[in-house]
Amino acid sequence: SLAEFAVNGSAIPEVNFDAGESYAGQLPIGGNSDGKLYFWFWPTTNPDQPKEILIWLNGGPGCSSLEGFLQENGPISWPSGTYKPVENPWSWHHITNVVWIEQPVGTGYSTGTVTATSEDDVAAQFMGFWKNFIETFSMQGYKVYVTGESYAGMYVPYISSHMLDANDTTYFDVKGMHIYDPSISDYMITAIASKAYVDYWSPVFPFNDTTSAELKNISATCGFDAYMDKYLTFPPAGPQPAILPGYYANGSRIPGCAADDLVYYASTELNPGWNIYQVTQLLPLPSDELGFPSSVFYSPPGLEIYFNRTDVKKAINAPLDVDWTICSNIDVFVDNNDNSDPSSFRAIPSVIDRTGNVMISHGLNDFVLIANGTLLAIQNMTFGGKLGFQERPSSPLFVPHHPNPDLATMSGQGVLGTTHTERGLTWSLVTLTGHMVPGWQPAVAWRQVEYLLGRVDSLSSTKPLSNYANATQPAAKALGLGVGPILGSVANATSGSGNGSAPGAGPIPSKWSLFN
Repeated sequence: SLAEFAVNGSAIPEVNFDAGESYAGQLPIGGNSDGKLYFWFWPTTNPDQPKEILIWLNGGPGCSSLEGFLQENGPISWPSGTYKPVENPWSWHHITNVVWIEQPVGTGYSTGTVTATSEDDVAAQFMGFWKNFIETFSMQGYKVYVTGESYAGMYVPYISSHMLDANDTTYFDVKGMHIYDPSISDYMITAIASKAYVDYWSPVFPFNDTTSAELKNISATCGFDAYMDKYLTFPPAGPQPAILPGYYANGSRIPGCAADDLVYYASTELNPGWNIYQVTQLLPLPSDELGFPSSVFYSPPGLEIYFNRTDVKKAINAPLDVDWTICSNIDVFVDNNDNSDPSSFRAIPSVIDRTGNVMISHGLNDFVLIANGTLLAIQNMTFGGKLGFQERPSSPLFVPHHPNPDLATMSGQGVLGTTHTERGLTWSLVTLTGHMVPGWQPAVAWRQVEYLLGRVDSLSSTKPLSNYANATQPAAKALGLGVGPILGSVANATSGSGNGSAPGAGPIPSKWSLFN
């Protein structure tokens, strides 16, 4: 019965408001496995009660989707450095039904024997759980939208593709997907675009002349500049080579080409609080209820991690014997090895071609996974019968004007990036945010959910946000072009809306967690 999963919205620790109706707990993945996935489901407050549900997944691998819940897009908001949790007016459950799920097995409160060796395994286990979830909450026939962040750039496309393969609209009626700052490409190409990124963000990377010269030399002699010049073009120059510059055929780095390592170590020497997920963050480290306020895990003395508190576990039907951490202390893949092809090879194109509704978005301030790496992957991806985007992204990513009645939950408005749609794929470059876009730009994410669900026809639309339907908007012709760096070659990098380059990168070095 639903009673065993019901959460008392007035009895969640530290939350001094009634958070509303929700359900949480574990459900089995099925088969012969002892695996159970933990979920927190929030039925929508939308009076239209649409027959649809949106899934949110964080990445890692092994990092908890409750981070997304508490610090990005959930009903209860408690970001780093803030005094207490507050009600989140930008929570996605005000638009549609939303469930935050910790997966794979071994992540957060999700328990059992880790057996996954690939994304195919992860997807199969998720689908077993999902069928149980749909039956538990009598949501057969609901439209399904799958969303996530970072390493969920692997999870989300594979899960979506497997659901579509099932050809079963009773349980798996996938109608679209959206991935933020996603890991979607094969090699760690951060090094290729590190210099372009540092050039664009030069005040944030105040390197001395010797460090700057070393970075410039690496980027030129390792072939990174030439690679960006050739392949980050619209339309694409052609398929990209299997072996990237700066790497041997086995995928290991050629000594002396680790430009991204140079940037990382030089940055953290100058600013020990430098945040690879949000490069403009400065010292001191803020307090964080989840213990991860920057590029490092940190909790002030005496602070107990929120989701590891016994009273919290009891309130949200979580297993009391689990030592909850934001990112798992155990491997969630056997031998810590995901044997899957990058999602951009087949999974993402497959979902694009079968739904015509895929979104990929990227925060400009992110260095752990960076915009041009994602764009390079898109430009090497065949979907809708063609390779990559044929036209250069330039349309304004517009957030309709809205009041900000509560200082604790304010969000920006106006033109906050660049967007582009071709053949069922929508790209967004989002300004004034790092890796966790829904957390730092919640109104952008709100409008993107509306677009994913078909509530608006464009991310340049001046139609008011559904939560502020009477707000006055500017004329569409007044928006101009998108903002942030316009995409182009490294050699011609500039900022603003002229011809130039967005910073580039791809999957992160192995020493960093693909958090979120």
